[in-house]
Amino acid sequence: MSEADARLHAWQIEEREYRRQEERRGRRHAFVSLERAKTALVVIDMVPFFATENAYCRGIVPNINALAGALRKAGGLVAWIVPGASPRYPALMREFYGEQIADLYRRSGGEGPLPSRLWPALKHDPADLFFEKEGASAFFPGQCDLPGMLRVHGISTVLIAGTVTNVCCESSARDANAGGFRVIFLADANAARRDQDHNATLYTIYRSFGDVRTTAEVVEMIGA
Repeated sequence: MSEADARLHAWQIEEREYRRQEERRGRRHAFVSLERAKTALVVIDMVPFFATENAYCRGIVPNINALAGALRKAGGLVAWIVPGASPRYPALMREFYGEQIADLYRRSGGEGPLPSRLWPALKHDPADLFFEKEGASAFFPGQCDLPGMLRVHGISTVLIAGTVTNVCCESSARDANAGGFRVIFLADANAARRDQDHNATLYTIYRSFGDVRTTAEVVEMIGA
């Protein structure tokens, strides 16, 4: 498998939902600008475990690289998150998934230095931040060091990208919102297994937890 056979989701948010939000707040998008030095791109679980088998996951790699490159150049922050090998509640995980699948997920983040665990086509930088998480969300208290480090760096806006859209990415976006961060969820830089799953999350995030934007729109915001 490679990026050559990758693809992007046929994503959408229904026009009626756009109109609903426009009537509420007088504009389509919650966040029309961002402070580049206070913005972080948070990339969730872009590891071989997911990318090898999912063409949608491979398809978002160029967009993630474009976002990371633009934000670094503008003085923002890039953070990469990988699944940890020590889930916070291993007994519950085994009960819920069964022994075999729980062990599979436990090993999904790979081994070795964190940068080496990422899908090889991703372009990371020594100045980037790298974290493991102990559960689905990178922002749930006690599961990952990410939120505290973002606050140390003065980050107020997080751009959420990665996989799986409707599991770890959605969980992270919801908890980031609950933690007081401005959330921008990338419509074409997140990946699920099906368009239906992906689009259901986009609707939920846009309606209640953050903005939903394309890579091109966010790159333009970074450069503005």
